[in-house]
Amino acid sequence: MGFPESSLFKQIFYEYYPGVLRKLAALLRDEAVAEDLAQETFLRLYRQPPDNLEAPGAWLHRVSTRLAYDYMGRAARERELAEQSEREQPAGGSSPSGEEEWMRQLDQEEVRHWLDGLDERDRKALLLRYSGYSYAEIAEELSVRPQIMGTLLSRATERLRRQAADAGVELH
Repeated sequence: MGFPESSLFKQIFYEYYPGVLRKLAALLRDEAVAEDLAQETFLRLYRQPPDNLEAPGAWLHRVSTRLAYDYMGRAARERELAEQSEREQPAGGSSPSGEEEWMRQLDQEEVRHWLDGLDERDRKALLLRYSGYSYAEIAEELSVRPQIMGTLLSRATERLRRQAADAGVELH
């Protein structure tokens, strides 16, 4: 789709970029990442502007905040994975055997297969939840009321457990 006129984009960019950058830098406490995400925010504005361009501040705030939280969630998950990997590393420091790696991959393929057996909403809800998204973010993504997210996720988890049980595996 793209931005309707470049002069308006320039005006919005020069007016709002410093504030977006300040907000991101305060949230992330990392100037380089804040600059990257501020640029990403304005790139999204340019590529897919909101329908109403008269007051872009709220849109920019929402997009930059979402980008920051997504970044923080990814960073936290990466840290957790690195720490978990260090904890699971044998004392000798050797990497997992080929058999252990194959078993881990098989487990992931089984889970993907079970997820494929769920309807799209359940699959998407579970994937978003286990990717670190909040109930409110998942509700927005699925276009459902936030109040029902607990029930929806509980039922989706139960359906996943049934998929696994049908395959002879008990999930905890």
